[in-house]
Amino acid sequence: DVQLQAYGGGLVQAGGSLRLSCAASGFTFDDYAIGWFRQAPGKEREGVSCISNRDGSIYYADSMKGRFTISSDNAKNTVYLQMNKLKREDTAAYYCAADEGLCSRWYHSTLYDGIDAWGKGTQVTVSS
Repeated sequence: DVQLQAYGGGLVQAGGSLRLSCAASGFTFDDYAIGWFRQAPGKEREGVSCISNRDGSIYYADSMKGRFTISSDNAKNTVYLQMNKLKREDTAAYYCAADEGLCSRWYHSTLYDGIDAWGKGTQVTVSS
């Protein structure tokens, strides 16, 4: 069975940092793009970041560029999202997801439902 286990959420002050981890199992890690979506109360789900283990390509949503860094450890089948300079508007439930191949489905909300696998969310709360 495909499993995605997210870790690392929590409460942090604005300007602080958190690192999320997504441990994957049940599929060929090197063939998949793995990344993060988030959803805040009352807001639409949005793609945050993705890394393709197939070709190394990376996606960041515009509002995360320069603040978030995604990386992949193929030996541990784990993807990390380092989040720096956190803002109150980053408060959301963050979901790890995996899709075979590239990060294409992260680019537009109409493609999200085609994602192959989703993990449970981890809450990130940024206080002022």
